[in-house]
Amino acid sequence: MALNLRQIEVFRAIMTTGSISGASRVLMISQPAVSRMLSHIEQRIGFPLFERIKGRLYPSPEARRLFRDVENVYRDVQRVNNTLHDLTQRRHGVVRVAASSSLGHQVVPWAITSFRAEQDVRVSLDCQRHTQLRDQLLDRQADLGISLFPVNHPNLEASPLHRAGMVCVCPSDHPLASRERVQLPELRHYDLIGYGAETPFGQHIRSAFESAGEPWRPATEVDSPHYACALANAGAGIALIDEFTWQGFHSEHLTAVPLPVEQRLIVSLVYPRTEPLSQLAHDFISHLKAAFVRFSATDTCVHP
Repeated sequence: MALNLRQIEVFRAIMTTGSISGASRVLMISQPAVSRMLSHIEQRIGFPLFERIKGRLYPSPEARRLFRDVENVYRDVQRVNNTLHDLTQRRHGVVRVAASSSLGHQVVPWAITSFRAEQDVRVSLDCQRHTQLRDQLLDRQADLGISLFPVNHPNLEASPLHRAGMVCVCPSDHPLASRERVQLPELRHYDLIGYGAETPFGQHIRSAFESAGEPWRPATEVDSPHYACALANAGAGIALIDEFTWQGFHSEHLTAVPLPVEQRLIVSLVYPRTEPLSQLAHDFISHLKAAFVRFSATDTCVHP
């Protein structure tokens, strides 16, 4: 009753294209060949996978359930192919970097530019959410990770790179806009733009408010600081974001006021513990550290 890989391939092609003719084009075989293969599959498993109504195919509930598993198989195959591609590329020189989105918009591009000026190699940058960044490193889909939040895993090594400030973003005419620094208790009277409890930003800010003895009751929730800035710019409230996001967000209507020093984030360099970094990766790290020094020199918002 088991299906071979070719039969699975035919089934998937029909599901993704919605027709015998579409599957024929994808697989580059004749339509009769696709029809014969489908009939053979259905005879083999003992039940129909598609209903045939007025010349069209409609997947049965069994087909839809099977398709989910087939897609998982194809993702695993794609992962193998991606790994093979990366192994081939690494022989010719490539550094694969995964970064938190805020860092990928600001500091990491500086590092890549200066690194590429000295090294004729390809750099792959993938900006990811926190969990996906960790998984990319564990799956060996990235050589280095630059994370705005701690990454804790026994198979990953993490070392601090930079202490990143947090800022309160508010309209330029807001009562807090003229302050040199704002304390969390001062925010209780304003609509706050926050983050989901499952996000690293949400956990960090909630913990900060609890430590200050303040209730955390955001009026609006988003899943990234970029959206928080956009909402603040639209007048939805004030947002608490990291300094990198603020530097990359341009609006003449907003002002950023630093939060207390204890609210700072630790940017970490993360990489697999089980294999040594390449010389190219080490070279890139030196450029990355220089980029953070440059960022600190140009940052006019967050004070030490």
